[in-house]
Amino acid sequence: MKSWRKLQKELYLIIDPTIDFQIHCVAYPMRSRYGNTALPRYWITLGKEIIFDYPKQFVLADGTVRNYDPDGIHQIYPYTTDVSDISNLIRDYIDTPVSEIVTKHFENDYWGLANVLRAADRRIGQRRLDSLRRKIKNQAAQKILELRIKPTAANKQQTD
Repeated sequence: MKSWRKLQKELYLIIDPTIDFQIHCVAYPMRSRYGNTALPRYWITLGKEIIFDYPKQFVLADGTVRNYDPDGIHQIYPYTTDVSDISNLIRDYIDTPVSEIVTKHFENDYWGLANVLRAADRRIGQRRLDSLRRKIKNQAAQKILELRIKPTAANKQQTD
């Protein structure tokens, strides 16, 4: 796997430059007498607002992790495994042919991140963005789509 900075740079090449979208990753070192590991954190900002925050949005009060894994809630904190899993998902998204971006099911997307990336992807045009807006329920993706979808004459007539 490439370094985070290289992956981040590649992702920024496909993100709409007209929105103030930033994605960050940090792995905080955790050291104890039982061993060492890293505590991952990914967050996406739109302007000054954090719209996606892993793990904060996904850790429940009892310490279990809520995500979209078909096996349900994980009973242990995901430490380093999700750092590489999220990076692998981003890599998979970047490598997906443009013709498949909107329709591809990203099997290992346990966080709803693919829809956030779709919403910000400059390779997706206005017509497909409007279709995504009606289909996607993800609040972070909806915030991005609000910025990206340009009002058209048909949209203006619907709101009048």
